[in-house]
Amino acid sequence: MYFPVLETNRLILSELLDQDAESVFDLFSDDTVVEYYDLEAFSELSQAQSLINFFRNRFEEKSGIRWAIRLKETNKLIGTCGFNSWNPKMKNAVLGYDLLPRYWGMGYTTEAVHRIVTAAFDGELPCGELHRIQGDTVPGNKASESVLEKVGFKEEGLRRHSGYWKNKFHDLKCFGLIRTEYSEI
Repeated sequence: MYFPVLETNRLILSELLDQDAESVFDLFSDDTVVEYYDLEAFSELSQAQSLINFFRNRFEEKSGIRWAIRLKETNKLIGTCGFNSWNPKMKNAVLGYDLLPRYWGMGYTTEAVHRIVTAAFDGELPCGELHRIQGDTVPGNKASESVLEKVGFKEEGLRRHSGYWKNKFHDLKCFGLIRTEYSEI
C-alpha cells in the first residue's frame, strides 16, 4: 500500500521517516506541544523513533495515518497531522495534529487539516471515502478549537471524564464534520 503524499500552497504532507526522529523529538519534547496530549514530553530520542514506528504500524495495519507537515520551500518538518483511527466500514475517522510553537498562528495547521479532510471526503486515501470526521479537544485548548471551527467542524458536546492521562481524568469536547456539510475554504 502506497503512502499518499498531499500538497498545499505552502506545505507537503508526507510519510514520517526514520530520519525524521530528531525533528519529531524536537516537537514532542516541547511541553507546550504536549500540554493537552496523553503523553509526557519526550526526554530521549528513542521515544521519537518509537512514535514514528507506531504511526508506520498503524498505517500498515490500515487503522490510521499520520503525515509529517513539511514546509514546501525547505522540506523542514514542523508538525504532524492525520487520522488517529479510521473505520472504512463506518466511513468515519478521528483527527489529530500538532505543530512546533514557533509556527503557531500562521495558518499551517488549518491548511494541513483542510487538505487531509478534502482527501478523506474525496476518497483519495486508502480508507476509502469517509462520511464523518471527529476531532476532540480538551476544554481550554482554544487554538485547537479554532482550527476545527475554521475547517468547518461543529461542536457536538462535552464528554465528561472521557480521557485519562497524566494521572487525571479529562473532559473532551467533541467536534464533528460531515462530508455533505464540508466546503473547502
